[in-house]
Amino acid sequence: MDRSRAWARIGVLALLWGSTFLWIEVALEALAPVQVTFARCLLGALTLLAVCLLSGRRLPGGPAVWGRVFVAAFFCNALPFALFSFGQQSIDSGVAGVLNATTPLWSLLLGVVVGTEGGLRPARVAGLLLGFAGVVLIFAPWQARESGGWGALAIVGAAAGYAVGFLFMSRHLVGKGIPTIALSAAQLVAATVLTAPTLVAGGLTPVEITPRQLIATVILGVVATGVTFHLTYRNIAAEGATNTATVGYLLPVVSVALGVVVLHEDFSLRIALGMVIVLAGVGLTRRSTPLRLPGQLTRQEQDVRQ
Repeated sequence: MDRSRAWARIGVLALLWGSTFLWIEVALEALAPVQVTFARCLLGALTLLAVCLLSGRRLPGGPAVWGRVFVAAFFCNALPFALFSFGQQSIDSGVAGVLNATTPLWSLLLGVVVGTEGGLRPARVAGLLLGFAGVVLIFAPWQARESGGWGALAIVGAAAGYAVGFLFMSRHLVGKGIPTIALSAAQLVAATVLTAPTLVAGGLTPVEITPRQLIATVILGVVATGVTFHLTYRNIAAEGATNTATVGYLLPVVSVALGVVVLHEDFSLRIALGMVIVLAGVGLTRRSTPLRLPGQLTRQEQDVRQ
């Protein structure tokens, strides 16, 4: 039952997270990158604060905890959100999907460096590499008209930021007796505070927004940021940082499916084969039990239940 719930969380998280590129693209038709970043942080924070209020949860207290929350908010929210908004202005969507899916590799590398992946098995390494190969096959970056330059570097930076943020959250925030809903709400509040000053860089000009663009922005903030980020926190608590990062390999599958259904894009044999390889790679990475920090197991399970 626990594993079924874990897979269900992974599936829902991949579906919601994978739709993010679509909402960002539509929102950027009316808003500047800094406006998109601030709007999704603010709407996500308001969503989770409302959940906290309705469930009777309080935000964490104490300067030490909030200091860690702000660090996590920078690496996992403010920085990658901004880089995605700027990067998607110039980068081909296929290349962006490939680069975003490097998050598990960054997470694995960081885990090995800091010692949280000391028990890494060959099957898991093979799964990570297989998943990345499947993503490359789906998007075929060699067919892109241009590399994207700084846009590509921005997406790589965002993927690395996620990996750093996931690891920091796993080691310093989850499993400390604070409900995950309170932590996720607090972190998006911190991200809103961090991104607000960036509005002076072209984000204070009036905008003309259509109902379609407004709906996309609201969905981006409420669902693709607020709900998705809370599910991410729960998954980090239950599965660990590296396992959570492997969700990144499912995002291209979701993106391609949305393209076929919503945008009526072509669905080729290459894309179908890439999806199968991605799913096989994710299955391999999740066969190994993640190495948990000493003394974290019981508290993490308590957080998940909350």
